Amino acid sequence: MIGRIDLTGIEVDARHGVLESEKSNSQLFKVDVSAYLDLNPAVNSDDLPDTLDYGALAEQVQKIVANESHQLIETVADRVASHVMSDDRVTKVVVTVHKPEAPIEVPFSDVSVTIERER
Repeated sequence: MIGRIDLTGIEVDARHGVLESEKSNSQLFKVDVSAYLDLNPAVNSDDLPDTLDYGALAEQVQKIVANESHQLIETVADRVASHVMSDDRVTKVVVTVHKPEAPIEVPFSDVSVTIERER
């Protein structure tokens, strides 16, 4: 049974962007991750090692976003997707990186990039 584990709105203060001010001043980023995998082992065992530990994943995503610096949120999304896909149980991942404080001159509520990867 292929299922999906969703983590929505992981908040990270980080320095990603093209402008010098974005590289020197942190801003808020939010990350959504949907990981697809066979949930049968976890359903049958009711044991955490048989599924994706979403608490650990949230911490890993936060570290990736906070500890690296990239110009584009496309790159940030790709780095997160690569990490999630490094777990062989994951068959597909969808990662969205939101940059709600992006330096855009017109009123807006969010800008985001979504990357999908599949085996």
